[in-house]
Amino acid sequence: MNNLILTQILLQAGEGGMGPNVVMFGAMIAIFAVFYFLLIRPQRKKQKEMKVMLENLKKGDKVATIGGIRGTVSNVKEKTVVVKVDDNAKIEFSKDAVAALLSGSDGSDDGKN
Repeated sequence: MNNLILTQILLQAGEGGMGPNVVMFGAMIAIFAVFYFLLIRPQRKKQKEMKVMLENLKKGDKVATIGGIRGTVSNVKEKTVVVKVDDNAKIEFSKDAVAALLSGSDGSDDGKN
C-alpha cells in the first residue's frame, strides 16, 4: 500500500503536479534536521548535565552562582542550597541559581561550564 502511494506521488511529481511541493517539503525537513542537530540537541544535553550536577550537590562542594558569587556549600535542602561565602557569611540560594561546580582549594574553575 505504501509503495502504491509513493509511486503515485513520484508520478505526479514527474508530471509537474506536485514537484515544487515535494521539493519544498524536503527542504523544510532538512532545515528542521539542521536546527535539531545544531541547536535543540546540544541544549537538551546541557540541560540534562546541569540537572544531574544540581541533584548531586553536596556539603563541601565549591560553587559559583549565576550572579558571580563563589563559595562552599554548607547545607543542601530540597529546593535551596546554603553557600558559605566568608567565615561568618552564609547565603541561601535556589538550586537553580548555581551555575557551575568549581574545583581546587582556591575555588578556581575546572575549565568546564
